[in-house]
Amino acid sequence: QVQLEESGGRLVQAGTSLKLSCVASGRPFNAYAMAWFRQGPGKEHEFVAALSRSGGAVYYSDSVKGRFTISRDNFQNTMYLEMRDLKPEDTAYYRCATPESADTRAQSIATMSLAQQRQLHGGRGTLVTVAS
Repeated sequence: QVQLEESGGRLVQAGTSLKLSCVASGRPFNAYAMAWFRQGPGKEHEFVAALSRSGGAVYYSDSVKGRFTISRDNFQNTMYLEMRDLKPEDTAYYRCATPESADTRAQSIATMSLAQQRQLHGGRGTLVTVAS
């Protein structure tokens, strides 16, 4: 059973940067696509970014494109989310996620319905609060 643990969330000022980490264990990390999702106060669960097994293909939501960078270190079993120019609307619990199947591509994660997102393995999340 895969286990995911996020870290790095904290209170920051708008316009600053923050880097989140997600450590995975329990199965071969480099065999699965990975993704970040977030859920802000009063908002729906939202796709943020996803990347392929090698990290060579990346996908972003329009709301973070150009400001966030997703990456992974397959030797450290860790995925990252570098966030720049943070805005108050980025305030949310950020969760990393990975599909059950190694055949699930990162591109398909980007367009999953809420019901499909619930089928992903996910961590507990880390809270990012952006103060204006």
